[in-house]
Amino acid sequence: MKKLVVLSGAGISAESGLGTFRDKGGLWDEYPVEEVATYEAWLNNPSLVLDFYNKRREAVLSAKPNNAHIALAQIEKNFDVTIVTQNIDDLHERAGSKDVLHLHGQILLGKSSVQEGDSNFVNVGAEGIKLGDRAPDGSQLRPHVVWFGEPVPNIPRAEEIVAEAEILIIIGTSLNVYPAANLLYKARRGAKIYLVDKNDVNAPKSISVHHVKGEASKTLPQLLSEISKI
Repeated sequence: MKKLVVLSGAGISAESGLGTFRDKGGLWDEYPVEEVATYEAWLNNPSLVLDFYNKRREAVLSAKPNNAHIALAQIEKNFDVTIVTQNIDDLHERAGSKDVLHLHGQILLGKSSVQEGDSNFVNVGAEGIKLGDRAPDGSQLRPHVVWFGEPVPNIPRAEEIVAEAEILIIIGTSLNVYPAANLLYKARRGAKIYLVDKNDVNAPKSISVHHVKGEASKTLPQLLSEISKI
């Protein structure tokens, strides 16, 4: 089967009712980045940071996959699909997608606040994280999210995945969040690249990108049906 790689961003989950971060009226308008999404914020006011992400977690648990998530899971019957997502929700997995790489972490997990490594991840589910909750190494549990200024450990793997793509679909991302935005440049020559977004997106002129304008839940199922006939 052909290799289909999907790069997804906040726009696909917005159609499930989850607030975006960067759009007008988004979460960063309500909560300054410096106060809730940096390691310095964590050190200065961990209670505020935990409250912010506990609310995000509650929203994720209340949300449901939309038609775009479901269509991506169903297309695995026709393609070898890998999803590389900037989203910290689990909507791709709940829709049935089997191979999902999270670039910016997963909201339903907590991790050590002092050590890296999978052995320090904890599934926090609906319980959330409170001050005093401990990771396996004994440190305070923190959200498993990549904050501003922190490295993105899964970028090298994501670059390898994109380089394998025969078809690359980009959904719901402004291509302004780095280093994720650079992944487009890792696509191999000859790969068919589609951009699904209801907004105009500044795709690089040096790369041939077909813009499918519209909401992902409406336009993506049709696009995938057409691609299946190629």
